[in-house]
Amino acid sequence: MTVTSDLAHRRLRDIFGTFASGLTVITSSTPDGPAGFTCQSFASLSLDPALVTFSPARSSTTWPALRKAGSFTVNILPSEHRHLAGQFARSGSDKFAGVSHTSSPLGNPVLDDALAWLDCELHAEYDGGDHTIVVAAVRHLDARHDGQPLLFFRGRYAALTPAVLLLEAAG
Repeated sequence: MTVTSDLAHRRLRDIFGTFASGLTVITSSTPDGPAGFTCQSFASLSLDPALVTFSPARSSTTWPALRKAGSFTVNILPSEHRHLAGQFARSGSDKFAGVSHTSSPLGNPVLDDALAWLDCELHAEYDGGDHTIVVAAVRHLDARHDGQPLLFFRGRYAALTPAVLLLEAAG
């Protein structure tokens, strides 16, 4: 199928939505204060060197500020923080209103209770159509040993169920 019409774009989006993904909030300290955005398209890329990738939309007004800062933190959201995914996805609002955070070793916001975080420096950028493909070098990281990830599946937030966890433990 050639994707050319709005209908085809909707179908493509529906098909892509069948791939469950985690949710992150990418944050940075900028000259104008802390900045961040919700990002679903995050993945590990390389162990040696330690690289990750994510893809902000070209229409993002936040990514240019993070790019200019040169370093940022990927906060992996736990299931109990779906409200943060929504809060950091909204444009034109104070995304950090009421959000507790500390500073990473590179000086970027680490959201309190993040499931894990990776402090990164910009490594490279590539054209990705209506998105930018960002490759980042991991400099510092940490993770909680409890909690479950917040997932996104078929256009909705999701979480692992106890049955899934039991199957994994038995596996």
